[in-house]
Amino acid sequence: MLDDLIKEVCEANRTLVSSGLVIQTWGNVSGINRAEGLIAIKPSGVKYNELTEEDIVIVDLDGKIVQGNKRPSSDTATHIELYKAFPSIGGITHTHSTYATIFAQACREIPCFGTTHADHFNGPVPLTRFLTKEEIELDYERNTGTVIIERFRELNPDETPGVLVAGHAPFTWGRNAGDSLNNAEILERIAFMAYGSFQLNGKIKELPSYISQKHFNRKHGPNAYYGQKLNKEN
Repeated sequence: MLDDLIKEVCEANRTLVSSGLVIQTWGNVSGINRAEGLIAIKPSGVKYNELTEEDIVIVDLDGKIVQGNKRPSSDTATHIELYKAFPSIGGITHTHSTYATIFAQACREIPCFGTTHADHFNGPVPLTRFLTKEEIELDYERNTGTVIIERFRELNPDETPGVLVAGHAPFTWGRNAGDSLNNAEILERIAFMAYGSFQLNGKIKELPSYISQKHFNRKHGPNAYYGQKLNKEN
């Protein structure tokens, strides 16, 4: 199972470039094996086109390296805090994708203006507060996770699979590493469309809740009907 996790995490990290979400080494993807309490994550500073499965670092939930000969991503402590706080998630993606980062730097949530947004996020894409000077000095990366968790005290991470860290950039998550990457792509496209909508209409209103709820629930609600049902015999 760990070999499968390493393969998936490596592939997801390499896909960050072709997805248009990163340049240089501006991002990372991780995945977790809940049964063993082990996280696979990109090594720090390694270029995506040079990344191999042997480079992926395995750490435990205390951040201790248990496999690999490279330093894990500098954002590892943030990933760990999110895995601890959100037990249903299996993968995390962090990028500095252009439009989502524009909203994070502008310290603005991404309102739900249309059904594309509503299909994937149940409400606005939330924004954290700034970290304090003390939080930065004490443990910057761990406390980045802390402010995300704080923002989700009244939000469901399964219904809102991403966040904007004020002045920083987005984090997304999902059922596994690949799913978290999909949500990063969706978030960036939502941010792009919201930015464009603001340009065309500075007084744009959010989508009425009865429309947004319909779209979210038809994909994710208890009586969801979007897509195909699997044949239980297959």
